[in-house]
This record gives sequence, structure tokens and C-alpha cells, in this order.
Amino acid sequence: MLNIGKFIVKFRIPILIISLALLIPSAIGYFNTRVNYDILSYLPKDIETMKGQDILLNDFGTGAFSLVVVENMDPKDISNMRQEIANIPHVKDAIWYDSIMDLSIPMELLPSDIYEFFNNKSQDSTLVAVLYDTSMSADETMKAIGDMRKVVSKDCFVSGMAAVVTDTKNLSDRETPIYVVLAVILAVVVLSLTMDSFIIPIFFLLNIGFSVVYNMGSNIFFGQISYITQALAAVLQLGVTMDYSIFLWHSYQDEQKNYSGDNKLAMAHAIANAITSVVGSSVTTIAGFIALCFMSFTLGLDLGVVMAKGVALGVISCVTILPSMILLFNGIIEKTKHKPIIPDLGKIAPFIVKFRFVILILFLLIVGPAYYGQSHTEVYYDLAGTLPESLDSIAANKKLDENFNMGATHMILASSDLTAKDAKDMISEIKTLDGVKTAVGVDSILGPAFPKEFLAADILDNLVSDKYQLILVSSEYKVASDEVNAQCGQIKDVISKYDDKAMLIGEAPCTKDLIEITNTDFNTVNAVSIGVIFVIIMFVFKSISIPIVLVSTIEFAIFVNMGIPYYTHTTLPFVASIVIGTIQLGSTVDYAILMTNKYKVNRAAGMDKKGAVTDALAGSVQSIIVSALSFFASTFGVGLYSKIDMISALCSLMARGALISMVVVLTVLPTFFMVFDKIIIHTSIGFKPKNREVKLTYNQDSSYETQQL
Repeated sequence: MLNIGKFIVKFRIPILIISLALLIPSAIGYFNTRVNYDILSYLPKDIETMKGQDILLNDFGTGAFSLVVVENMDPKDISNMRQEIANIPHVKDAIWYDSIMDLSIPMELLPSDIYEFFNNKSQDSTLVAVLYDTSMSADETMKAIGDMRKVVSKDCFVSGMAAVVTDTKNLSDRETPIYVVLAVILAVVVLSLTMDSFIIPIFFLLNIGFSVVYNMGSNIFFGQISYITQALAAVLQLGVTMDYSIFLWHSYQDEQKNYSGDNKLAMAHAIANAITSVVGSSVTTIAGFIALCFMSFTLGLDLGVVMAKGVALGVISCVTILPSMILLFNGIIEKTKHKPIIPDLGKIAPFIVKFRFVILILFLLIVGPAYYGQSHTEVYYDLAGTLPESLDSIAANKKLDENFNMGATHMILASSDLTAKDAKDMISEIKTLDGVKTAVGVDSILGPAFPKEFLAADILDNLVSDKYQLILVSSEYKVASDEVNAQCGQIKDVISKYDDKAMLIGEAPCTKDLIEITNTDFNTVNAVSIGVIFVIIMFVFKSISIPIVLVSTIEFAIFVNMGIPYYTHTTLPFVASIVIGTIQLGSTVDYAILMTNKYKVNRAAGMDKKGAVTDALAGSVQSIIVSALSFFASTFGVGLYSKIDMISALCSLMARGALISMVVVLTVLPTFFMVFDKIIIHTSIGFKPKNREVKLTYNQDSSYETQQL
């Protein structure tokens, strides 16, 4: 490793030049990587609802739709507006009364259920159905919605999931740069308080910034990433990889004492130390993110791969770019050195060890309620329900519910060979189900006595293809509610009686699939992350007991973090329950590994258990606090600022989780070492004390000194 360190030191200038040059293609890749704002698109492609979406696009040429709520507008003006909407690029059709009948014919002549679907006379409100020829989250669809909002008047409201996705994009695009600014500012504050140089935090952030740009730019090879990944990746990478920069800096300072006057040789040794320690430490973090890739809901794969790649790039930049920067600007760094504002907190170690039994009792009292809370915390799946009400799409959905008592709209894809009588009977039976406001298909419009050719060709094309006919079902229930999920099951039972190959699709059925799939993913991801990290720790420490102690410690911290929302009556986004545990385990188990290494060295050197634990805690507390505060800083500000609850909740949980893990590792882990010391040294290789023992003697001022026996 020393030769690698010397090589990096020797070629520090070329390394910096190359690293700067790589920013150009990385930036190009970043700006050309498409961002996906449709969470439902990450459902498995082989489930019925996703297959149905493809059929709708391929056979009907319809990828998404919106319902435009129109209030207090003259029929002629509505007709003119509908025609303007229909002419917008990628709007396949805009359907209203004048698409079926001439305006001279009274609307009341329509079948009552059709009339009630499109009109609310008491509110002087009507609906215009807009169909798009591209998918819900396609760039073309989002542009069409933007263009449509310019066409409609102030008394028109564009509702539907495609409009929600468009507003999510606009809001996320505005907020994401601010996330990075907040993370950087708060990280600088933390580092300024804990480091011994005013300028070194700048080089830490520049170094991490390089790796973030490389990471985000290389995402172009995936084609696209989710907006959640785009929003979280930079701040999460900053928080997770800051440790590596801090370790290199501290190692460099230590080596400067050994090689006084030769900064290059000191840095070479520091790089060698960093490669050994940082690479080993990063493996558990990478393993935690890779565990997300085992989700059936492929948002986990999206986030997991990007973050695992980001950690790996963070390690590489830490041992190449950062050393080059430090050596190049060593003079400035030396001139800006100062005493750390936060004093050495190692003196709290004897206090924690002394009150270990109190800590153990508190642990036993808290673990039960924490576990119960985290297993009963409520989550939500309504992707639009927690967005700001000021968004146009949320206001439109609210107006749709108020004027038409319409929560969700389902679509049934039935065989086009289904007889008119069977289709009519099926629709009639669906209408009898609780919460179904109406069901509309070509046969319900015409009735069995009229041929389908009676309808205008464009209306017929929207409802019937060579293989399928489309039936719309309006529900009073909201998406992701228990009522609508039960309703979806009842509708599927009805349609299967008439057509065993019929499909129920739409936002509500997709969300129902999302609930079922992610419930399974939660158990899978937890099992994989715990299993993989357990095995890594077992091989690193050559121990059976140490992995149990370390994983149990962090899992307890996770239980506390995820249990708090239950007792504060906070509902979390469904993604949080799946990914937070894995992220917290993978990113904060490093704290425990750091202390365990010191404990192992002390026990192997012959130190008694109390002295070994106290010394390990004292030598780790500063690094753990700095690391945890850095992670907290990079996520806390985003959690407070973001108006997208899914982003805000995830960052708030990660920020709180970092602090909880810090406290748990500094208190519970030393307690476990003291309680299970005999088991640990007899089930681990390299922990058993040698013949010599060292006694740790405490002074009244809480300092300590070692005495060899």
C-alpha cells in the first residue's frame, strides 16, 4: 500500500489535472441523464397492471389521461377550448359532449350515468377528458400538460396523475440544487467546529464534490434515474463519505509527527493507512446499498446502484484527489490552523463505562417499545396526497373530488369479442359495487340495440381496438385507501366472470400492487442487508459473537428511529420503511467497527476488559461524533426545507438516525462489550489477552494512565 501512496504523491499534479478534466464529461453526462418522476413505473414489468399499461399504449395509442374540471363556462367556449387542447402536440384526443353530439342537442338526452359522469349541474361544472399518446411520465406528456395549462382559463383545473408527475418534476427541479447548498453550508458549520483548520473543510467538500459529479454523470449509462435518487444521491454521498476525508486528514497529521519535515512521505503513509481502513470501512456501507437492489420494486435498484457507486467513487477520490489537494495547498492549510472549537470528548468514556448497568437497564426498557413502535408505524402510498396543496394538480384533484365525488378512475381492458349483452351486464354489475360512482363503456353508451359504428370514429378508436375494449370506472374512494383496494378486488372478481383474461389497470390498481410488493420487499431487504453485513463483520473480525453484538446495536438504533413516528402519530412514506433501516445500518455500522477495532487491539495487548473498553471508547468518541454530525448536517437541512414529503421524511429520518446511532454506539456498545467480554474473547480470533496484562488507572479528573503488570 505504501508504494501506491508514493505513486499518488509523485503524480499528484497529473492526478489533479485528470480529475478536473473528468468533470467535463461527467457534467455532460449529468445534464443528459433523464430523470423519471413516476414512482409507479418502477413496479415489476411482468405484473398485470404494468402489462395493461403497455396494451393501452400499444393498442389504443393512449399512454395517459387527464380530467379537466371546467366551471362557469359557456358550452361554446368549452367546445372551442376542447378543440384547442386537442391540437396540442401529443394530445391524442380531447373528449367532451360535442365529441358525441351536436351542441344544439340538449345534454340531458345522454344516458343518465354518462351525463352524471361528465356534469354537475348544481356546481355549473363539467369534465373534459384529455388523452395523451405518450406515457404518464414521458417528457412529451409533461410538456403537453404545460401547454394545456396555458390554453385553459382560470376556472379550469387539470387533474390526474400525469399532472401530478408534471408538478413533482417542476418542484423537484427547483428544490434539488438547494438541497446541495443546504448540505454544504451545514457541513461547513460542523467541520469548522470540529476540525483544526478553517480551510480544510473546503477541500473536503471539493473532494466529495468531484466524486458526486462523477457519480451523477456516470448515471447516463443507466439511461435514467428516479427523481428521489437524483434528490438524495448528492446529500447522502456527502454524509456517508465525509468520514473517509476526515480519516485521511487525521492520519496525515499523525504521520507528520513521525516524518517531520517530509510532508510527501507523511502523506504516502497516510494514503496507505487510508486505503487499508477506508476500503474496509466502505465495504459495509456499499453492502447496505447493494441490499436495496434485491427489491422487486426497482426503485431500490435505482437508488442502491447509484449510492453504492457513489461510495466507491468517494473512496477513490479520498485516496487520490484529496491528498493531491492537501499537498498542493499545504501552506495555506498550515496558516489557517486553529484549535478545534469542540474539545476532546474522550473524557466521557470512564463515566459511560461506570454507569454501564444503568445503560443496560435503559436498553432493556426501551428495546420492547421501540420494536413495537417500528413494526406498527403507519405508512402511506398515496403519491399525491402529501404534496403541497398549492400545486395546480393537487388543487385540481381536490376540485374533482368536490364537484364530482371522484377519487380514483379505473380502466378495464376486456376482449373486443365480448358480446354487447355481456358487456352491458358486466358494467351493470360493477355499478352495484360499493363506492363505484359509474362505469362507462361503448356498450353502455349505445346500448345493445345500436351498432358500435353509430359512434364517431375517433370516439370508437378510443374505446375499442382489434383485441380489446376499454371500460372506465369512476370510484368515490381515494387511491391507496383500504376501501379502493377492496373495491379493486371486487371489480376483478366481476370481470373475470365475463372475461377471464380481462385486466384492471389504473393508478389505484397499480398502487394496490405497490403495497403488496413493497411489503415483501421490506422483509427481503432487511434480511439481505443484515445477512451480508453480518458475514462481512464475521470475516473482518474472525468472530461469531462480534457480528451479533454490532448488528444488534445498530438494529436497536434503527428500532428507536423508526419507532418514534408511531408514538408521535406520524405517517411515513412507504419508501422510508424499506430503505431507512438498510441505509442506517450500512452507513452507521462503521461507528461500531471503529470502536471494535480499538477494543480488539487493547484486549489482544493484554489490557483488562474495563481498561480495553474505556480506552476504545475514549479513542473513538471524537471520530464518531464528527462523523455522525457530518451525516446529520448533510440531511437535516433538506428534511426541513423540502416540500416533497417523500424527500423531506427520508432526510429527516436519516438525520435523526445518525444521531441515534451515535448515542447508541457510544453508550450501548461499550456496555455490551463489558457484559459479553468473556463470550467475545472465546468466540473470536485475536481478542484473547496475552500473558501480560495492563491495568488502567483512573485519576480524579477522569483522565487515565496504563500500568504494565
